[in-house]
Amino acid sequence: MKKTRSYSSRFEVYKPWAGVLLVLGIWYVISAMGIVNTYVLPSPGMCLKAFRKMVVSGELARDILISFGRVLRGFLIAFAIAFVLGAFKVLVPSLAGFYEHIIQFFRNVPPLSMIPLLILWCGIRETTKTVIIVLASFFPMYLSIVKGFTGVDPGLAEVGKTFGYSPLRIFFRIILPSALSDILVGMRTGLGYAWRAIIGAEMIAASTGLGHLILFSQQTSRTDKVIVGIFVIGTVGYVTDRLFGFVIRRFFGGTARNGWD
Repeated sequence: MKKTRSYSSRFEVYKPWAGVLLVLGIWYVISAMGIVNTYVLPSPGMCLKAFRKMVVSGELARDILISFGRVLRGFLIAFAIAFVLGAFKVLVPSLAGFYEHIIQFFRNVPPLSMIPLLILWCGIRETTKTVIIVLASFFPMYLSIVKGFTGVDPGLAEVGKTFGYSPLRIFFRIILPSALSDILVGMRTGLGYAWRAIIGAEMIAASTGLGHLILFSQQTSRTDKVIVGIFVIGTVGYVTDRLFGFVIRRFFGGTARNGWD
């Protein structure tokens, strides 16, 4: 029985690697057989060679740090705004009518469609990228925060009132702890949207970053560097997501049931 469990656990660990190796194997076979021109689809070896050169030159590290800084700044601003507006919806419901319909309107506007207007107003400075990230990551966080705040058992709030808690104390002592799981799920989702948005923004309104790296490589016909850029974006996004999940499990006791698997 123990051996069966051991084999099963090992299989689960190797499963993701098997999928990656399968994709790489198919890619290698297609390149080796010359089914697709190397200009369109460079071989894994060519991409690995380009990756090494970019690492040694420091080009890749610079663009990763620049993009990460932009994502972090926009993500934190979006979370702060989403949290405050979500809290107002619970603490001062009458205020929600002033901004709820505006939020629902902009929720259906793709953030990248705002780029031409933002460039006209702000040029290609950092403000443009920050606004795009805020617009992309704000809405999933806001919806999750509101769901968490409004989904708290009314009986718990009544208990707080029975003990003489003020509305503000009820919010921080009862509503906020109960909504924490939804808030953190929204933050994790918002972080993914932030990474998606920054790449599009950097392709149009930037001269540095991973998005600019991909666009410039495409313009110079360096398909291998384009693939490297895509690989790096996916890897960095995946790593930041897993780190976020680790922090939640470590400090807040999140479990797979709450989306922290």
